[in-house]
Amino acid sequence: MICRRSFLKYAAAGTGATAAGGTWLSLSDSRAARLGRRLLADARREVAAAPVKPNPQTWSDNAITMAWLGHASVLVNFYGLHILTDPVLGSRCGMATPFGIVGPKRYIAPALAAKELPRIEVVLLSHAHYDHMDTATLSKLNRETWIASASSTADILGRFQHVNELAWGQSATYRGPHGELTVEAVEVKHWGERWPSKITRGYNGYILRREGKALLFGGDTAMTPAFGKLRAKGPIVAAIMPIGAYSPWIWNHCNPEQSLEMANAAGAEYIVPVHHQTFKLSDEPTWEPIERLEAALDGETERLAIKRIGETFVAPT
Repeated sequence: MICRRSFLKYAAAGTGATAAGGTWLSLSDSRAARLGRRLLADARREVAAAPVKPNPQTWSDNAITMAWLGHASVLVNFYGLHILTDPVLGSRCGMATPFGIVGPKRYIAPALAAKELPRIEVVLLSHAHYDHMDTATLSKLNRETWIASASSTADILGRFQHVNELAWGQSATYRGPHGELTVEAVEVKHWGERWPSKITRGYNGYILRREGKALLFGGDTAMTPAFGKLRAKGPIVAAIMPIGAYSPWIWNHCNPEQSLEMANAAGAEYIVPVHHQTFKLSDEPTWEPIERLEAALDGETERLAIKRIGETFVAPT
């Protein structure tokens, strides 16, 4: 049995360690301490409503229509076929624990809740990171939803009946009540591991082809010349491209100017910028990515399809 003197000694040591930890968390400028302070502040912060609410029930099945739901989640009506990219519609993204999701909290709510979505026929998953592959959101989709995902990710997607793991250059064709969609995985510059698993997983962008038109979903990527190879696969009506989380992660995430350069290299007519405004994953100010992209589009701002979460873009015919 621990005597009273020993108990007080250990209690004092624990109290000292707790106080030291609190001081470090409050005063340190290290990334870990800043992240800790942000997570603590997030617990008290309200999530703002999306500035615009799309209404997919009014969309034409004879057009290409997109709405940005937040982060990398885009709802697409591709001539009557509904597609959803990297669905993350919860209040946080991160690892599920018995105490809830541990990870960054949204700043802006998704423009549509899962229950407000039309029936999704196809889901595109670029890679297994928590802010792109959210099992809580995926659990709300029909088990028969057709999934295109990166290599070595099917173990996370066991509830779905139609999971297509694609490596770069591989393609698969969805056939459904609204016709066919060909999905080809394309090269991007990123990484795909899902902590704490040590499985080496893939990471993709995708070209979507249907009725003589093509769309590009860039997933998550740093600057790479690989997008120049995609021009021959077009014409690409619109490119869904990441523009945020580049400071200091520029080796894994492109900045807005690089994003535009890659979309241009692919020959995309319009750009749908994503991966900004939703979660605080890096050091650049919240509105800097979209402001820099607008500046980079000097003289061509009509190519910027969407600026705010919830906005809808209809591709001109």
